[in-house]
Amino acid sequence: MRKISLLLSILLIVAVDVSNAQLAKDSWAFGFGGTYPRFLSVNIQPLNSNIGGFLSLNRNFSEHVGLRFKTGYFHFEGKLDAATPDIMKEATNLIAGNLDLLYYLIPCEPVSPYLFAGAGIGLRILKYNYLTRYLDENETVLSFNLGIGVETALDSDWKIMAEYGYHITNNSEFDGAIGTGEINGRDSYMGISLGLLYFIDKGEPSKYCQLYSGITQENKDMTDYNKIESMIIKHIPKEVVKEVAVERPSKTTATAEKWVLIGVNFDFNKSKLLPESYPILYDAAKTLLRNPDMKVEIQGYTDNVGSESYNKKLGQKRADAVKEYLVSKGVAANRLSTTSFGEGNPVADNKTADGRAMNRRIEFKVQ
Repeated sequence: MRKISLLLSILLIVAVDVSNAQLAKDSWAFGFGGTYPRFLSVNIQPLNSNIGGFLSLNRNFSEHVGLRFKTGYFHFEGKLDAATPDIMKEATNLIAGNLDLLYYLIPCEPVSPYLFAGAGIGLRILKYNYLTRYLDENETVLSFNLGIGVETALDSDWKIMAEYGYHITNNSEFDGAIGTGEINGRDSYMGISLGLLYFIDKGEPSKYCQLYSGITQENKDMTDYNKIESMIIKHIPKEVVKEVAVERPSKTTATAEKWVLIGVNFDFNKSKLLPESYPILYDAAKTLLRNPDMKVEIQGYTDNVGSESYNKKLGQKRADAVKEYLVSKGVAANRLSTTSFGEGNPVADNKTADGRAMNRRIEFKVQ
């Protein structure tokens, strides 16, 4: 038992640092692995010389809820009491099928714990049968199942599964022995399983999990909004300030006609998003998803270094990069259009480094 627990702990610790699977709103997965079964509430002394294995088919309907059919073979051993010689073993073999409802507590994390409950039916086969001669060797057994488990992502298709299950049967004959004077007894057993899940089919990527994980997985640095706003006040000409609405993303509403995404800037001559851009775009994605009827034109801008034609192409690449990010977070592509104004419509003085940095920007125009 200690060896099994140690193995489970090591595997879970090693797996904590792996990346999360691409979570889908609905999916099918095939599972397989080994199980350590053991008698719990029975009339004989449980032994540790038990083995088992399982196959499973999982159907996840949403990020939180799934249904699983799990079948397997399990071998239990026990003896009359502690003083009974080991040769006087009683063994139970079980071929079972269980249908369980799964609920994932934290579905969007790489390590996702879950609870399950359900019912099972199986064929109980007694072996040796030293303890009683009055029970049928083969008998149908029903059970009620409860348990807890955890899934740990290895990549987009594979997960490690570890779980503990408690099973209570419909009578006291599971272990092959009935206690003296026992009425309406219920034998029970446990199973510790360790295996792999392979996702054979995945539906639409989960918008819920993309938004949940977008800021923590992609960015560790938070934008200094006060510094950015001080740059704006210092460098933007007064006549431009009157015409351009500058908002923090957290204050953006669906009624705004134009957003200047403060902090969504680019390095010189680059179209790759900077790390500090992700919190702003993450918040913009949330706003767009909260307002499914809103359509926006993503406008890309540059500073005035370089030719006008080159800057027009560079601004387009920047707008396309922002659109790609928003689509990856669940915003429908047909709600987003892109265009480039290149070095046109500067909002800051191109004669200074800070001003040029502010001009390498993205604006949203609500359509």
